[in-house]
Amino acid sequence: MARLGLERTVVDAAVLERTAARLGEAGVVLPTIAELQDPSTVPAIIRERLAKVDPDSPHPLNLFRVHWFNDASRTGLSALPDHVELPSELTGVAARIVIALGNRFPMIRAHKVLAAYGCLVPRLVTGQFDPTRHRAVWPSTGNYCRGGVAISRILGCRGIAVLPENMSKERFDWLERWVADPADIVRTPGSEANVKEIYDACAVLERDSANIIFNQFCEFGNYLIHRTCTGAALERLSGAITRNRPNARLAAFVSASGSSGTLAAGDPLKEKLGARIVAVEAVQCPTLLYNGFGEHNIQGIGDKHVPYIHNVMNTDLVAGVSDQATDTLLVLFNTDAGRKYLIERRGIDPAVVSRLADLGLSSLANMLAAIKTAKYFDFGPDDIILTVATDGAAMYASEIAKALPRCFGGGFDAVAAGETWGRSLAGAATDHLMEMTYVDRKRVFNLGYFTWVEQQGVPVEEFSARSKQSFWDGLLGLVPAWDAMIAEFNAKSGATKKLGA
Repeated sequence: MARLGLERTVVDAAVLERTAARLGEAGVVLPTIAELQDPSTVPAIIRERLAKVDPDSPHPLNLFRVHWFNDASRTGLSALPDHVELPSELTGVAARIVIALGNRFPMIRAHKVLAAYGCLVPRLVTGQFDPTRHRAVWPSTGNYCRGGVAISRILGCRGIAVLPENMSKERFDWLERWVADPADIVRTPGSEANVKEIYDACAVLERDSANIIFNQFCEFGNYLIHRTCTGAALERLSGAITRNRPNARLAAFVSASGSSGTLAAGDPLKEKLGARIVAVEAVQCPTLLYNGFGEHNIQGIGDKHVPYIHNVMNTDLVAGVSDQATDTLLVLFNTDAGRKYLIERRGIDPAVVSRLADLGLSSLANMLAAIKTAKYFDFGPDDIILTVATDGAAMYASEIAKALPRCFGGGFDAVAAGETWGRSLAGAATDHLMEMTYVDRKRVFNLGYFTWVEQQGVPVEEFSARSKQSFWDGLLGLVPAWDAMIAEFNAKSGATKKLGA
């Protein structure tokens, strides 16, 4: 239970006392999950002081920006998650595709810092992580470990990033600026498809009792914070989009599989609004689609396994996207020649074209999967598809430089832009899609056995319990329990009182 983040009572009172003292000295107030779900409920004194804090600094108050409602400047609040709606002229479908922007989050400009907080805070308030002596280990394919390192820096402890060596240069540049020691960046073989190699490295690190592993792929804090916070944010966004349109409905929620944390937002969207849940993966490594394997460059979506926190039995569709498409669209959307083609030849509003830089590689995969989903179900103008942009193109300038010689022979002009449009965007089809039957769901669910029971030692009874929706719904009781413990912790540390809140 401790490993999976399911505790709701104090495990070690002495650790809790030391942790509270450390955070009190550092002036760290922990936001409740309810406050991150609705940041308008954050105490006024904190919001007032936060307005003067650099969103890219390791300042304790930036924990109160770990939510979906930061404005474009990331210094103020927005009534809705910042988002972009893609016009039919771009998508080629009548359905409205709306993308919530993850690069509005603080410190790492990616929404994975929310997952990192969701995994860490239960360990802090239950006395399972001691920042005075423990090192936080963050296994990741790039953004989650950055979020973990950022929060570790705020807590004044060492954060260790474990990620594949072939991830973008920008990720490593960021980590080198933020870690306490270069040795705290652990490069594992391969790319985001090589998750087992990440687990293997963590198994070695875990032999030292000072290292605490925060495994996003199996920590239920990741699932719960996205179900609670991301789900509520997207529900509010859906309400705004459909308002005064009596026939409009949220037809689908689309998210790359990755750690499956973000997919958890689909559970309340399906329960309350009837949305289908669409999981996205690379066709070069089609684990969910075909029990397949391989390598790809859609950075940020670890695969070749089924995450423990993936509610497989509630997933409606699996969509495969090619990394050839995401690589070439990254170039189309982020070069002068590409933007000129979109505006002059395709008639796309320049304001929309400028927003395309908010989409990184996995974000482009989500966009393409949304288009494929719309085509598959023949969705019309009253059908809304919501998805998320995990990060923006700023994290992939080096990948654009690699794609130019690999995909275009070193040059990119109007002809290449047109070919990319036709092949990667207009040519998006309904291939590599699987509408999940009960049997399909059971096959994918059972595939997780080999990772979690055979390799990671999870008892088969605990593994099997996750096949019922009642299991996932039952987890929701942890959230108010954790929030009550967060409030008690803040009172114990005295940091809230120091702020005058």
